[in-house]
Amino acid sequence: MLTKKDLKTPIEINWCPGCGNFGIHKAFTDAVVQSGWDNTNSVVVAGIGCHGHIVNFVKLTSFEGLHGRPIPVASGVKMSNSRLNVFVFTGDGDCLAEGGNHFVNGARRNQDITVILHDNAVYGLTTGQTSPRSPQGYKSKSTPAGNIDEPINPLSLALAAGATFLGRVYAGNAKAATEMIIKANEHRGFSVIQVLQPCIIFNKQYTHAYYRENIYELDDNHDKTDKQAAFAKTLEWGLKKIPVGIFYQVEEPTCESQIPQIKNKPLIEIPVKRNLNKLFNKFI
Repeated sequence: MLTKKDLKTPIEINWCPGCGNFGIHKAFTDAVVQSGWDNTNSVVVAGIGCHGHIVNFVKLTSFEGLHGRPIPVASGVKMSNSRLNVFVFTGDGDCLAEGGNHFVNGARRNQDITVILHDNAVYGLTTGQTSPRSPQGYKSKSTPAGNIDEPINPLSLALAAGATFLGRVYAGNAKAATEMIIKANEHRGFSVIQVLQPCIIFNKQYTHAYYRENIYELDDNHDKTDKQAAFAKTLEWGLKKIPVGIFYQVEEPTCESQIPQIKNKPLIEIPVKRNLNKLFNKFI
């Protein structure tokens, strides 16, 4: 079984001191150790953004794709070997702007992957431009007069599209984030975890202090199988009114379980019936 030391790479973590990504990194590596995930059973896929650097800081089989494209890459990995734990690390810009189509259709197909959405409501890597999660009126170098657009609600969008597990955590609570990642991976289906991850340099509104003052835990009275109740909770946002926890969880057939060719056996175990050497040799 891996230890935290085994997961360390030669590259020093270079996120800004105080960045919410540190909490996500701790939560994920704690989940890896607790669950026995390793290079034989797990794959990490990341998009482009500050979040994507996590592939450099965790020694697991990883792939960093094009901007907005981690979900289709992860879907391909899962369909090739459905026994793998597949984790997508993506940002609010990467996932909801460039990758919005893939996010919606991954949820619609109920692909069996876990999407960990680093939500700092800005394009942090490119120095703080307004993202699809920036609040209306938000001023940045790309919207100096204030953002005119309503922000996308990723949990409402995923729920409407067909996701079967929806959770939200605050990056400053690594213990809760660890538990959420484990539960999301254990769920069979498209799992989305929105992580409230402050960007301390460029977003002065959604700060650590803001979240500590305004989040509250969903209690046992919330019915996680009730889609309407889940919708209502995803729409709550504001002073003393930002819920965290599991919003929705139901069991539905996954994409992979409905594809006849891989329903009972991973694709990697199905022998190739055609010799492709002649085809490949054309490109040598």
